Order: sequence, then structure tokens, then C-alpha cells
Amino acid sequence: MKELLGSPGTWSGLMLRLGQCAFAGASIGVMVSALGFANYTAFCYLIASMGLQGLWSFGLACLDAYALKLKKDLHNPILVTAILSFAAACSSGGVVVLFERDVHFCKLPWFSCGKYELSTALAFIAWSLIATSSLVMFWLLAAL
Repeated sequence: MKELLGSPGTWSGLMLRLGQCAFAGASIGVMVSALGFANYTAFCYLIASMGLQGLWSFGLACLDAYALKLKKDLHNPILVTAILSFAAACSSGGVVVLFERDVHFCKLPWFSCGKYELSTALAFIAWSLIATSSLVMFWLLAAL
């Protein structure tokens, strides 16, 4: 079977999964450090989604590491949580735009707008890595 960049059981796949996990964790860490994030449903959804994505990506990274250690072939389709993560990042992005441009909450000195923006940006980076994983999985599925 053709070797694809980022496919399960390869070094590139392991790095892709670790990147997903790291950016999801960074998004959670930044959001939790912002004051009042729990008052907004979109931000709570982002944390829940990134938490699930971080755990899922960590599990896949462990599977990739195990396959690399034992030199196993993992060329079978594995489901990913790309749509959930994309929806959470988009809803959080919408709330950040609302705060910044419509209701001008970001002008308040005590409001953690910068942390909301950074967390949302990290979530989009995590999603782009997840989307790459999804695309590889679809290519593998088509090749079966």
C-alpha cells in the first residue's frame, strides 16, 4: 500500500497527532487562564471539544508509537473528531468577533479578550492539524 505523509503508524503520523494534542492543550490552558470564560457557552464548548480532541489525539499518538515500536502496519481508516473541533473553534471565533467589533467588550481593561483570541487561534491551529489527519484517513479509505 502507498505510504502517505501523516498516515497512522508512521513518524509523520506520530508528529501530527502530538501536534494536535499540544495545540488542543494550549488552547485549553489559555482559555482556562482567562477570567470569566465560563460565562460564555461557546468558550465552554471550545474547552470541552479541545479536551476531547486532546485525549483522542493522545490515544492515537500512543497507538502510532506502539505501531512504530513493533513495526506494525496501521493502514486502516481511523475516525477523527475534526467536525466537532471545527465547530467549537468557529463558534468561539464568532463570539470573539462579537466582543471585539460589535459590543466593544475588548475595550474594558478587566476583560480577557486577548486570551480568548489566543485560545481560539490555537484551536484553529489544532483543527488544521486534525483536518490534515482527516484528509489522510479519507485517502486511505479510498485506497482500500
